[in-house]
Amino acid sequence: MDRQTGPYQRILLKLSGEALLGAEDYGIDPGVLRRIADEIAQVLALGVQIGVVIGGGNIFRGAGLAQAGMDRVTGDHMGMLATVINSLALQDALERLGIHARVMSALQMHEICEDYIRRRAVRHLEKGRVAIFAAGTGNPFFTTDTAAALRAIEIGADLLVKATKVDGVYTADPMKDPAARRFDRLDFDRVITGKLDVMDTTAVVMCRDNGLPIRVFDLTRAGALVKLARGDDIGTLVQAVA
Repeated sequence: MDRQTGPYQRILLKLSGEALLGAEDYGIDPGVLRRIADEIAQVLALGVQIGVVIGGGNIFRGAGLAQAGMDRVTGDHMGMLATVINSLALQDALERLGIHARVMSALQMHEICEDYIRRRAVRHLEKGRVAIFAAGTGNPFFTTDTAAALRAIEIGADLLVKATKVDGVYTADPMKDPAARRFDRLDFDRVITGKLDVMDTTAVVMCRDNGLPIRVFDLTRAGALVKLARGDDIGTLVQAVA
């Protein structure tokens, strides 16, 4: 693929399952899926390699049913399958745009996707394909945030991008508190000690310990992902402070 013109060679995009809901109450909004696929295609056109991890909360959330009495391991495995559904949907949307994409699952299901193998994933990225990492880490009790941090570190990403519905990290929920202030920069330890809603603590610690910066941005703003890939100061940057 062409050499990148921005500051990043390779990024990992973390999408929540809810990001695919759009105006729907359940499942996937085809219009939102097409827009996300189009922005990923534009990032590829910049020469930036991109991997994706998607949650499954728009279809199923294992932790919620565990609280209602379901066995947690069973619930988490069901949640992993929901992420595979979302990953296949994104793969299809990308292929409709002429973009080559591969779904790589932490759980074996050879009839519909590849197994996750790190070296193969890196090769896909080097060939200009989008690698979509499904089924979380393949283990219960770990979130897709942690899966995103793990995959980003494994593939040698320059940046972990966390897509949300707000334009960064705030002192409080900006939907509920109009006085909430947005952070432009944050240190990993401030995120952890302040219990700021960025990613789960395991994911943040993994990124801190491996020197992987996180950028939190608003996915609902058209073109934000492309601007971010070009190096624009979008959202909130979480990184180690020298």
